[in-house]
Amino acid sequence: MRGQRHAETLFLRNVWWPLRGHFDELHPEYEVADWRGRSYFADFAWLPGYIRLLIEIKGYATHVRDMDRRKYSNELNRETFLYAMGYHVVSFAYDDVEQQPDQCIHLLRMVISRYEPSRAPVSQAVLMEQETIRLAIRLARPIRPIDVKQHFSMDYKPAVRTLRDLCAKGWLRPAQRGSGERIVSYELVHGVLQYFS
Repeated sequence: MRGQRHAETLFLRNVWWPLRGHFDELHPEYEVADWRGRSYFADFAWLPGYIRLLIEIKGYATHVRDMDRRKYSNELNRETFLYAMGYHVVSFAYDDVEQQPDQCIHLLRMVISRYEPSRAPVSQAVLMEQETIRLAIRLARPIRPIDVKQHFSMDYKPAVRTLRDLCAKGWLRPAQRGSGERIVSYELVHGVLQYFS
């Protein structure tokens, strides 16, 4: 709480603490370079493992009333760039954080629950396949066995097997490169992004 501005302190007190009960993996004033190479400080970043969630508390005056067309354009470009870099940006209105914290808690719980483990038992193979699809989405290019090998710190053959299993299930397809028969990478099948986003 020390060193935070009023809106951020209010968010911690009214929303984050009642929802989580701790500040583990929550980073205030998290610095990220924007598409112009300029420093941008998100109010908070929640960074448990591979998840990169940025949280913004936006006041009406600075983010709506006093914003000109250039500032508005820059804000939208920044959010799109951050999304392309693997961050998810969640914004809350200051008024809601102050006056309707339960609504903010409910919405944030919905967002965070996407990243937390299921209470039902899930096989390790299924979890690995889901994480491989998320990795492919983040890479924004055809995924290679070496990507899976490095991501999971595993041997090459199981990485290839995982990608082939995902092809058999219809999530991936071999990415054709040239006329060679050897498959070196795999691409997402249309519709997978909508399912996982």
